[in-house]
Amino acid sequence: MGVREAAKGGAGRRSDARRSGSGDEARALRSRWRTATMAAGWAYPADWPLAEVDEVCGVLMGAADPSAALYRLGSARAEAGAGLAETLLDLAALHAVLAEPPGSTGIVSPNVDAIPARMLRATALGWGDVMSRQASNCAADNPLTGLATAAYLRTRLREVYAENRASGRDDYVLVLVRLDLSRTTGWSRVVAMTLLADALREVFDSGETIASIGPSVAAVLLKRDERLHRAVLNLRVLTADRLAVDPHVAPSGPAKVWLEPLPTTYEGASELLTALGR
Repeated sequence: MGVREAAKGGAGRRSDARRSGSGDEARALRSRWRTATMAAGWAYPADWPLAEVDEVCGVLMGAADPSAALYRLGSARAEAGAGLAETLLDLAALHAVLAEPPGSTGIVSPNVDAIPARMLRATALGWGDVMSRQASNCAADNPLTGLATAAYLRTRLREVYAENRASGRDDYVLVLVRLDLSRTTGWSRVVAMTLLADALREVFDSGETIASIGPSVAAVLLKRDERLHRAVLNLRVLTADRLAVDPHVAPSGPAKVWLEPLPTTYEGASELLTALGR
């Protein structure tokens, strides 16, 4: 069975994989892996934790083939905006930690060239398949939250800048919302972002562009008007109410909500989205 086919096993396979390894050993591996990746230069620590990281650690502590889990990790890294070089550096950190003797706590040196071909292939395939899909359908919605993708928001921004040039006006602004997903684990992060998406769609229901621009950040592109201040206040309250219904996602709040003026150029706006989404 190929890597792609194995990766389609779904949530049941993930649950089995997580149960296959010792919880304590998996947590220890995760901790050392994260430390090694951060030391190697991972630029945005808040976006490193993913449900797929936990899955990989669980599989590696058991006897199952990690290829499918690594494929899903590569996919998740691409969805979160990590480049291939960054994704492979993270994988090299994992391999370096695994190569150390049991119980070792010393500093490791990740080396991408030392990654076994099987690990490299599975992770790179996962990353590449997501990027290919995004390239062929850049206006798609995020299937989990229902929010527009960052690629679609960039398309709308290009249109907005063209509109501004034609009208000589600058009426648009971004409303940004960030959750602290470092306080949650596993699929609670997905649930938190889904609840945030529900709150965003309820507050902004008049044709505004609502998009997910990172694993913990959403953005709304809209025109400034007299209702904007009240809408931001309502969003804070409604998001808090949504997150409070589940004790597993409540720690991701309170949501940070703020207004972000658009830069003077589209290129500046594109760079802003990249920075905010990490």
